[in-house]
Amino acid sequence: MSPAPSPGFGSPAFEVPGALVASYGAPGDTRGRAWLAALPGLAAGFLDRWELRRDGPAGHGTAGLVLPVVRADGTPAVLRLQPPAEENSGVAAGLRAWDGAGAVRLLDADPVAGAQLLERLDAGRPLSAEPDEAVVLGVLAGLMARLSAVPAPPGMRRLADIAAAMAEQAPGALPLLRDPAERELVRTCAAAVAELAGEAGDRLLHWDLHDGNVLAGEREPWLAIDPEPLAGDPGFELWPALDIRWEKVAEGGVTGPVLYRFDLLTEALGLDRARATGWTLGRVLQNALWDIEDGKDALEPAQVALATTLLEHRSS
Repeated sequence: MSPAPSPGFGSPAFEVPGALVASYGAPGDTRGRAWLAALPGLAAGFLDRWELRRDGPAGHGTAGLVLPVVRADGTPAVLRLQPPAEENSGVAAGLRAWDGAGAVRLLDADPVAGAQLLERLDAGRPLSAEPDEAVVLGVLAGLMARLSAVPAPPGMRRLADIAAAMAEQAPGALPLLRDPAERELVRTCAAAVAELAGEAGDRLLHWDLHDGNVLAGEREPWLAIDPEPLAGDPGFELWPALDIRWEKVAEGGVTGPVLYRFDLLTEALGLDRARATGWTLGRVLQNALWDIEDGKDALEPAQVALATTLLEHRSS
């Protein structure tokens, strides 16, 4: 007989985390509010379907519910639920392709429902809590090299398509930035993407590999979580690791830390520096387009400083 979920997900003991409500509960977000309303029943259904018993309070990731559970055989795991969307459409396929090598292991999935059953890692020990930045960067570089060495499985979203879309959107977005220097920087980023778009690569990328998306594990010291898988050039992976702990970087001068990080990452992944610079500028372009779409008329200072540093030293 399958173990009964205890306590029941719909009981008063369960509360949707406030941060998750804030992410999806805006008055105009009808889709998000509908997902939140259906969440208790959705979770209860997967607890029953996958024979899971609750094993702690609900938490949340960047975009979904995270519920500690125990499987029928006593193995601890995590049930993760999030609204199905384009950006997470390849998560199950990507995790299966990595098969636990450097990333959290997928135990079961229903991509249509946005449900994943994952091995349980130590949520109380994220890499972001490690005080030694050299250790953090070494871990990120090693994971990035391992993950991007895997060929992307068929059907994965492609950097080539994303690059083409960015190039198409850039001219219309530029006039919405108020600073002429920032408009010129974004124009330069768009030109770099256009130059590389014809050879956008076929490796399996995590797309958001930073110190907050790495947790301590038992079978490996550190494992990546929350990928948004993409088929593309590993140079497109560098930005999140270059951008971590930016407040500390900005305090002491940007150039040295940025170049140190860039050199470490490109060497670990065996990347051509010029191509890696171009694809990192592509991330600046992507972030700029997202910000402009959200109504902003200026770039984030960290984006400007990091991109300018790489441009000034791209031939060194």
